[in-house]
Amino acid sequence: MEMPEQPRSRRQTRAAILTHLLQSGGSFRPPLARAVRLSEASLSRILFDLKAEGLIEEVRRPAPYVGGPTGLVSLDDSVALGALELTSQWLSVGVGSLSGELHYTERVPLPKKPTIESVGRVFREALTLLRDWTRRRRIALAQVGITIPGLGRLSVSGNPIIPCDVGRIGDMFAELFAEVPVTFTNSVVAHATFHRCRTENYPFNDAHLFVFVGQGVAGAWVDDPIEDDALDPVELGHMVFGTDGPRCRCGHHGCVEAYTSLPALADLLRATETELLQLGPDWVTTIPLTSRVRRELRQRLFRLGLAIGNTLNVKPCRGVVVSGWPSHLAEEDRKAVIDGIDACLLGGRKLAQVSVAFVPPSNGNDPQAALAFAAFCLTRSGGMPAASTEAA
Repeated sequence: MEMPEQPRSRRQTRAAILTHLLQSGGSFRPPLARAVRLSEASLSRILFDLKAEGLIEEVRRPAPYVGGPTGLVSLDDSVALGALELTSQWLSVGVGSLSGELHYTERVPLPKKPTIESVGRVFREALTLLRDWTRRRRIALAQVGITIPGLGRLSVSGNPIIPCDVGRIGDMFAELFAEVPVTFTNSVVAHATFHRCRTENYPFNDAHLFVFVGQGVAGAWVDDPIEDDALDPVELGHMVFGTDGPRCRCGHHGCVEAYTSLPALADLLRATETELLQLGPDWVTTIPLTSRVRRELRQRLFRLGLAIGNTLNVKPCRGVVVSGWPSHLAEEDRKAVIDGIDACLLGGRKLAQVSVAFVPPSNGNDPQAALAFAAFCLTRSGGMPAASTEAA
């Protein structure tokens, strides 16, 4: 017997509609009503409010079938969002729309050896640029997303990856943007959001593990967007595979990140990280891979698979999405990741019914991930943000 569903608050119902529109890119009314489990009459009432508030628009489109609906409901692109994305080289700042279009972007370089003080100054410079740009154009930001690599429970003020005091940055933000809601998050959560909302034909709709292989290696549990723990970072990159391994930036030796991150790949290929990012998918054909290097690559990818399989042993789920440089490789090289998962996942991959999908990397196009995260925060609040600073 099915349990009756808990009644949803107005905010939750609005959040369900807006988040569905964000992830689908737009919908006709009948499928939208089905997706968010509302009658068409109830949906109409809420759409009326959302339209009046300037959060959605409805455009007449040819009906998908004779006598079918003609009003395509989508998020209103005149809503402005702010995005700040911290990477190892710079802090990207931008303003964009709910569909991911950037209207303004600027990069403030980080010093070679960043400290909490110097990173604080970089944030002040970026926030001042953002304030001046929006003020000149009389643009009011509806939400700002700020993404920081490695941000987590252990690093609320000090951050082992890029030193940065989130509390101090939050105060700075409140001083320059008094009424604007801001949410901080770990970079991997923002990249997971970016793919979930912007990748066409994203492979999974239900709960899955998202793994990001970039400057670092990290994961995020991705679940129903309306739940509070819809996006939860998981530090699988710091699983240690023998303390005699290469040194990781976290201070330990032999972490999976020390073998498989972009800097580790650059080192193996005798290239620089910047070269790899500039080459994009072409590094695979531009940089000659000797059989020794290819063998080493596969061993490293096998380790990545072991780390993913171990993570699934702790918290089982049916889907894994891998984003980052492994996605550029040919299927026979990528297979090493799947073999690694199979080699340590209880019962093996087939028995555990785990599907693995690869999506293109999203690093190098900052602040797109932070912008997608800001859009997600706005839709998940049902467009009714509490004007307070939240830490993810």
